[in-house]
Order: sequence, then structure tokens, then C-alpha cells
Amino acid sequence: MIRVYVPCDSSAVSVGADAVANAILKARPDITLVRNGSRGMFWLEPLVEVETLRGRLAYGPVAPEMVPQLIAAGMLEGKEHHLSQGPTEEIPFLKRQERLTFARCGITDPLSISDYIEHGGFRGLKRASNMAPEAIVEEVTAAGLRGRGGAGFPTGIKWKTVAGEKAAQKYIVCNADEGDSGTYADRMIMEGDPFVLIEGMIIAGMAVGADKGYIYCRSEYPHAFETLRRAIGIAREQEYLGPKFELEVRLGAGAYICGEETSLLESLEGKRGQIRPKPPLPAMEGLFGKPTVVNNVISLASVPIIMDKGGAYYRDFGMGKSRGTLTIQLAGNIRHGGLVEKAFGLTLREAIYDFGGGTQTGRPLRAVQVGGPLGAYFPESLLDTPLDYEAFAAKKGMLGHGGVVVFDDTVDLAKQARFAMEFCAIESCGKCTPCRIGSTRGVETIDKIIANEDRVKNLQVLDDLCEVMLDGSLCALGGLTPFPVLSAVQHFPDDFARR
Repeated sequence: MIRVYVPCDSSAVSVGADAVANAILKARPDITLVRNGSRGMFWLEPLVEVETLRGRLAYGPVAPEMVPQLIAAGMLEGKEHHLSQGPTEEIPFLKRQERLTFARCGITDPLSISDYIEHGGFRGLKRASNMAPEAIVEEVTAAGLRGRGGAGFPTGIKWKTVAGEKAAQKYIVCNADEGDSGTYADRMIMEGDPFVLIEGMIIAGMAVGADKGYIYCRSEYPHAFETLRRAIGIAREQEYLGPKFELEVRLGAGAYICGEETSLLESLEGKRGQIRPKPPLPAMEGLFGKPTVVNNVISLASVPIIMDKGGAYYRDFGMGKSRGTLTIQLAGNIRHGGLVEKAFGLTLREAIYDFGGGTQTGRPLRAVQVGGPLGAYFPESLLDTPLDYEAFAAKKGMLGHGGVVVFDDTVDLAKQARFAMEFCAIESCGKCTPCRIGSTRGVETIDKIIANEDRVKNLQVLDDLCEVMLDGSLCALGGLTPFPVLSAVQHFPDDFARR
């Protein structure tokens, strides 16, 4: 039986993958069609893969009207065609990667638990089941896993804190409110390999003594939400979930601030998404006042391979204090947009040119924003900075969730700085004055600078505003908004000069 793979990932669906799948089945109802996750090569979507004796062969991008001609030309037999990309695993974009967390994404049927097991799934859980809770925490600590949501806080320390708390009820909360611009790694895991997230959360529960978990999924991800809901039901039927650990997925309401862990917890409790002052930390008083582990999707999805292969195996990837792999998401003005999983240490230049192929327009690159809408704007002169938490911090930037947004030489960085302040003003929860008022005054001040109104004076006012926001904001929204603003002023001063 011929087996053909067409992604069900929402990125592929958005460019016609469902229509392609229907066209293939209509032309050849005798084949086995598998809806897999995306491989993360978005410029080739919809990507059709055909299983042959030589492995999977890739064709893309495929439009529905092309299907009859492709089949007539021998696509199902693996014959050459101008849309043929050759063996999928030999495509340079994929071949140069080190996929650990995303090892199954794009390979398996996301809702087939037998597929998941056949490709190494639940091996980490099996090993963890034979370990003491403190040994699980130690393995994760030894791996050097850090939070992939942006802060880079050591996961093992967070788990150890929750494990040490005395409480009848503890929780595992997965932050799947992926709101940063240019990011989609969480979505790809939830849609393409949901069982790895479920497995990671079960292991986390075993490690800290929690028997209940929640996945907080952003409202803009309906496909991910539905896939998770179905995957949780399948895992429950197969008794991976049950009395020892239960799991629910909850849908957010579209607030960027709920990507911050305490606002997320407020929202989960049915309250307005608003910052909680710290202390107490969520690890001590989190969801419903109980000790809570709050981790990002990629952090939790990395746990199964750590438990399967061992902490030392995972730690061997990376550099300095940044161990394991980083999921780099290439977006913006980029020729080959997509997901790259690579050990920490790859430079920003290598990510953009070796994997991304440079700008889509072919014009010179002028700026790159890494770390979402609150990340610094780096000029071309900083492209050789390694993708490493400490290396980016030394350049007054941040890795964040690994989103890389590229701009060519037509970008106006003064307008981008204004956007950052306006974004903060719109998305602020209103809890603290520096964020609520500072961002509003920031927009007004940048407007004056652009209009060349007391430019020198207002640049100083802007600098003072940023200092207050950086030092006085309760959370990272107000505290990080100065990063894109000040970096734009520092690296692209001409954009703030007389118009």
C-alpha cells in the first residue's frame, strides 16, 4: 500500500494542505494518506511526502490543481519532477539540524499513539517510572535545561523548589500562550507531536508530586487546542493519564500579558489576566495558592528525551550555560522561513543566511529582532553573535522564545521603536504605573522625535522613560519594552534624525 503524507499543521492548512489531501484521495482512493505535522520548511508548504523503498521523497509546494499531473508523472512511484525536493532527510535545511525535541514532528501521525511509541515515545516516562522523584529532578538539572519561554531560568531549580514544598495539592502548568511575533515552535509541537508534551508533563508531575496539570493555549491556536484535546483523550483511554496524573487544556482569551506566568495563573483561576507581585513565587504559591511548576511548551517537550537519553547526552549539545538545543524560528523578510532546531552556539548570521537564505526581497539586511516584540533590534554588525543566553545579554539583547524577524534596508527603525511602545501601551495589564503610563508617554515622545520637535530634549526624555520602565515595572512587558526602543536609537540613530 502506497503511503502519502500531507501535513495537518495549521501553517500548511493555511496555504491549501486540506485541498491537496482531498485531491490526492480523489485521484487515488487506494492509497494510505497520513496527515502528519509540518517539517517546518514553510516555503515548501504544502509539502507532500511519498514513502518509497529509498525513504520518503518530498514534493513541494504542491497546489490542488497540480495533483493529477503529479500523479500522472509518477509522484507516487517517487519519480523526478520539477517540484521534487529529493529525499526529505537530505534537504539541506533539515539535514544540517540537530532535532531532539522535534525528532518526530513531521514524521508521525500526531494523534497515533502507536506511531509515537514506534518512534521512541514514552521511553522517557518508562525510565522515570523506575526512578525516585529527586532522581528525576537531578537528571533534568544535570541536563542544563533552561526555560525556553524567554527567561532562561534553570528548569531543575524550579522543579526542586516545588518538590520541596509541603502541600496536599500541587500543579503542573504549561504556558502555551505563544504570543511573540515570529514564533510558532509551541504551535508546531502541539499540532505535530502533542504526546511529547503530555509525556513531559506527566514526568514533571512525578518529579514534584503533582497529580494535576493544565495546558494554557492561546486563543489564536484553534487547531492546536483541538489536537491537544483529542490527544489528551487518547492518552487517557490508553491509561497514560488517570488517577496518578490528570491533564486539561484551557483556552486563553487573547491577552499578550498572559504569557507572563502570574497573569496566566490569574486567568486560569477565572480572573482578569493581571500581574501578581512577587514574592511569593508560583513555585510556592501558584495556581489556587498551591505550589506550581510553570514551564513553557518546549521546556516540557524536551524532558522526554532527557529522561530517555540521560542528562549528560542532552548537556553535550550547546555552549557555556546554554545547554541542549534552541528552536530558532525564522520569520519576517526571509527567503526560507521555518523552524530550525540546532545546538546553542550557532551565530545569528548562520541562522539567517545558511538556513534562511537571506532576505526574501534580495535587498540588503538592515535589522534583525530576536526575542519577540520586546527583543532588541540588532544591526548587521552584530550578526556574528552566538545564539546563547549570555552572549545576547552581553549585547543588551535577549533570545526570548527563539523568534528571529528579519528586516531589509527599507525598514524605518523609528517607526519600529514607536510600535514597541504602542504594543506595550495596548497590551499592558494596567497594574503598574511605569508600564501603563510610561508606554503611553513613550509613544507621544517618539511621535515628537519623528516630527523633529525638540529632538535632542525628547531623546533624553525617551531615555529617562525607558530607565523608569526598566527599573520600575512589575513584569517583563514594561521592563523589556526599552530593549527594542533603546537598541533602535543606539544602532540606527539616522532614523530618528531630521525627516
